[in-house]
Amino acid sequence: STISRTIENMISKSFLFTLIFKIFEFIENEWVNSYFKSLHPSESFLSIFKKSKILKEAIFSPLIVLVTFTLFLLLATDPISRDLQIVLIIAFVSFFIGSIIFPRFILNNQNEEFNKTDKKNKIPLFDTKDIYSLGFCLTLIGIVFLFISIASVGGLPILKSSLRYSLKPIFTMPVFLVIPGIGLIASHRLNQYKNGEISRSQVRFRFLVLTLIGMITVLTLEYRTPIIAILLMMIIIAYYGEILSVWEVILGALIGVCAIMGIGYLRSLNELAISANTSIFSTLETRANFTMHVLNLLNQISGNFGLLHGKMIASSMPGSPLGPRMLVGKLIAWRTEVTVTPTLLGQMIVDFGKIGVAVEMCLLGFILGTGYKIIKITKDSFYIAIYSLILTYSILGVETGILDIQILFYFFIISFIYLAVILKDKGIKIY
Repeated sequence: STISRTIENMISKSFLFTLIFKIFEFIENEWVNSYFKSLHPSESFLSIFKKSKILKEAIFSPLIVLVTFTLFLLLATDPISRDLQIVLIIAFVSFFIGSIIFPRFILNNQNEEFNKTDKKNKIPLFDTKDIYSLGFCLTLIGIVFLFISIASVGGLPILKSSLRYSLKPIFTMPVFLVIPGIGLIASHRLNQYKNGEISRSQVRFRFLVLTLIGMITVLTLEYRTPIIAILLMMIIIAYYGEILSVWEVILGALIGVCAIMGIGYLRSLNELAISANTSIFSTLETRANFTMHVLNLLNQISGNFGLLHGKMIASSMPGSPLGPRMLVGKLIAWRTEVTVTPTLLGQMIVDFGKIGVAVEMCLLGFILGTGYKIIKITKDSFYIAIYSLILTYSILGVETGILDIQILFYFFIISFIYLAVILKDKGIKIY
């Protein structure tokens, strides 16, 4: 935090950033006081959604992962084997136990009404200025490496799709730090709103600007999943920060679904993978069928106890000859030049079989369930942000799997924070 604060103070006081902030401040004032803002529906618009407790409070509980997985299965029209059906049942039951049952036995020593100034509360709270400076530095790193990535291929991948395959992971991976970066900045803005330092209109505008900055950054490299990650993460933060209405959350989710279909469809057209006569919905169905077929093959070769015993998750580490998704291609087709998405369960099955699915899905559910319980107790903006980050990647991981090293790192750090919270609640000293 000391380093990031020093860097943030030094850069934010530079002429360039002072000018940028002044421009955004001018646009914000114009927006807050504009006539067009008054055309936006009021808080009472579609108030019917507010009557549902689930829609109002629990849209993004950990169980949204199972709902997403179910919808993905419904998209896949091809039948799956009976053995894979058993695996799916094990996965769903284990995740439910981990996310709903186990969290009931932790964090039960908190006051009924959480008070941030009460030192008896054992959940540690973070200085949001430190969180902001860390988010600022991560976002800055992402933008800097965006320009390095563009320079390394000599053009913009969004304008020429073939350049995307020339991008070097060593340069593109840091670009994705913009995702947790804007999430941490958003948590600081949310805290300012809760403390009355900025108005609701201002915090909504700043969330919109942060979302656009993040989406434009990753869209330049023509990546689809990070765009959806940014949009979904910001929606979840805004939902639990109570700066979005329920109908706006639903609209945002629909926009995200349309973005997934639209970007995938256009990219397939550019790569001549489909014809212009192919339906957008049929591309989704085909993708879901293919991914489930991959999972079915992985299940057949892995058995009850797995095939690689941890080597697939270890292949996420930098320097590995094959990445996890390339390893999937080698396992099912002996093709190492392609990346294949194995769903959320693919790595679990290949590494440790049905046993791995039960243990890892339960662990994933417990991590998300713990985060969900913490934000329900504290309503703290930092805990909302980190929960939103891992929930976002869990939802997206339903198709892609949780296999990227930076995503695994996010889960590790956040799990460490949650573990510290649990230990302090139990009265165990951790320092």
